[in-house]
Amino acid sequence: MKQGSIEQVRKFWDSRPCNIRHSVKPIGTLEYFEEVRQRKYFIEPHIKDFADFKKWGDKEVLEIGCGVGTDTTEFAINGATITAIDISSKSVALTKQRLAIYGLAGNILVANTEKLSDVIPPKPYALIYSFGVIHHTPHPDNVLKELIKYCSPNTELRIMLYSKWSWKVMWIILTYGHGKFWQWKNLVADYSEANYGSPVTYVYSKKGVKDIFERNGFDVIDIKKEHIFPYEIGEYVKYNYVKMWYFRIMPKIVFRFLEKVLGWHLLITARPSRD
Repeated sequence: MKQGSIEQVRKFWDSRPCNIRHSVKPIGTLEYFEEVRQRKYFIEPHIKDFADFKKWGDKEVLEIGCGVGTDTTEFAINGATITAIDISSKSVALTKQRLAIYGLAGNILVANTEKLSDVIPPKPYALIYSFGVIHHTPHPDNVLKELIKYCSPNTELRIMLYSKWSWKVMWIILTYGHGKFWQWKNLVADYSEANYGSPVTYVYSKKGVKDIFERNGFDVIDIKKEHIFPYEIGEYVKYNYVKMWYFRIMPKIVFRFLEKVLGWHLLITARPSRD
């Protein structure tokens, strides 16, 4: 399996921060950020329920991997005291700019999550949130070893990791790998994101999630699967939402069943172990 360095990960996300092409408006403008928000939550509507932004309105939240700050801004809009980090300095700059445009406050920092305590002094947070980030660092165990330092017994973790047993993995193997299933790990890394060639991408089974969390001091409370991307990529990059033919004819109830069984996103809720 590809095993890129943390510096390669940094360069990859600096070259194209997550969701930066969700709008064609001038980058950094209010119109740009509004369109990014609309597109993100249209494509991934489950994020709002999972994050439950309103729940954390008067609490301290630590976000791991803020990207261009869409979820960061939602936490702040709903009154949370938000601290967010990203390994990409470009992402951090855009998130700071975004909060400033909305007149919101937040502590936004460049940091390697595997060495988070070098940048942010440990203290308890009510929520530690990370959506689609920890599977892109070379040593995810090191991240969880760091995150336990920011927990009280009542801290909640809400983490999204990519699912091994998913429509996306099968689609990558069949479409880009032409059925070369023995190369699946490298194929998934290369095609896991909109920008080709992610240096590191891990995928997990539900058992794998429980194993990595439990060996690092957390109890997994819940795991759900969500999200199958149904659109033709050629149209989607032109901002046209045209579904693949087989999803167009598929009843909505069947599509939702597939998402629950073969979703790309594992939505994990965890807490520090009480043992």
